[in-house]
Amino acid sequence: MSCRSIELSEAMAMRQKGLDSIVFFEDARKAAEEAYAKNPLDAENLTRWGGALFELSQFQNDPDIVKYVEDSISKLEEALEVVPRKHDALWCLGNAHTSLAFYTPDLEMAKTYFAKATQCFEQALEEAPELHLEFHRQMASQQASQGASSSPNAKASKKNKNKKDNSDLKYDVLGWVILVAGIVAWGVGMTKYNVPYPPSGH
Repeated sequence: MSCRSIELSEAMAMRQKGLDSIVFFEDARKAAEEAYAKNPLDAENLTRWGGALFELSQFQNDPDIVKYVEDSISKLEEALEVVPRKHDALWCLGNAHTSLAFYTPDLEMAKTYFAKATQCFEQALEEAPELHLEFHRQMASQQASQGASSSPNAKASKKNKNKKDNSDLKYDVLGWVILVAGIVAWGVGMTKYNVPYPPSGH
């Protein structure tokens, strides 16, 4: 198989994965919208809806990206009105504010979104610090188990996989939170070093 064939095969696999993600999150969005009609005060459903909108924003063209992110923020804020310190809604909201900051050309407005994101991440961590510890514990055990995946214990771990699926979303979100927090810290640091020089007095 040539390098070109491998590249084409990988590109097609990535495209299929992207299409699968779009279908998955669009179905989640529709289900959340239907559930909202029955119970508009379900904070869990509002969080799922906001999260689905945020994920769908990544597959949109430029004019629609910001609209999807803003809609996501709206649903997540609505969830927080029902349950004010809902940690997963706070994490998703932090991600949405970070995304909005990157799509905002105005530096001062971007700083505002980054500050909001930081506040959301800090509140989420205050509410659920155990998720940060659990994330690192799972990363360590995952690395250790990669070498032993061919052992007889691999079959037993497959049975346990179904039990973990319910909490995987939380850990995925936490991973994104850690990544975004790093980006936010980097962005804030860069703005401090990019202060314009005062005009010279010629």
